[in-house]
Amino acid sequence: MALISPRELRYDLHSFPQTPNPKTPLVISVLASLIERTIVRNQRIVAKNGHRWVFDGDEAPDMTLASYMERIFRYTGAGPSVFVVAYVYIDRFCQFYPEFRIGPTNVHRLLITTIMAASKYVEDLNYRNSYFAKIGGLTLLEMNKLETEFLFLMKFKMHVNLSVYESYCSHLEREVSSGGGYQIERTLRCTQEIKAGNQTRLQRQRCIEVDPPKPLCL
Repeated sequence: MALISPRELRYDLHSFPQTPNPKTPLVISVLASLIERTIVRNQRIVAKNGHRWVFDGDEAPDMTLASYMERIFRYTGAGPSVFVVAYVYIDRFCQFYPEFRIGPTNVHRLLITTIMAASKYVEDLNYRNSYFAKIGGLTLLEMNKLETEFLFLMKFKMHVNLSVYESYCSHLEREVSSGGGYQIERTLRCTQEIKAGNQTRLQRQRCIEVDPPKPLCL
């Protein structure tokens, strides 16, 4: 992961620019690094049972987590708050099911499912499941199954209040800070920002019509 300062991450989480072609959010690099370390730790743990989860694939896709999330961002324009809420969902899921281990063969499906769910929670304007499926390298049937089973496994506990959101922002900030003492003014985007974001997403949709997602298969 490239060196990121807490100040840069703080700005990204709170003041991400709503432009037709914004830079990739810094939170993607932070999340990718954090999840990759989790996978390395999990690979040292022998699974207690052979339970197969809905996210499990037969083999690991040939795409890094950072590249996969950058692809999702590029074709959806999802802001940093969407990725933070997706991380909340992943952590919540792992707390509900401590026997579940994030690994190379399930992490991509877990990410596209949680990011899609988070986008629906955070954003007013969203793409169809078929579009997320195309971006994520899945069929529509697979995407719908992942979403439905995830919601039931989560017992539909998808609400993320401000204090929870702030605590996860703090956790991500600590990932890039060797010190501390930073206080971030973090909020889920206000109504005006969401409206501006929706206009931007419409602009991005027009760009995507010209440059549609390249095929991907998990």
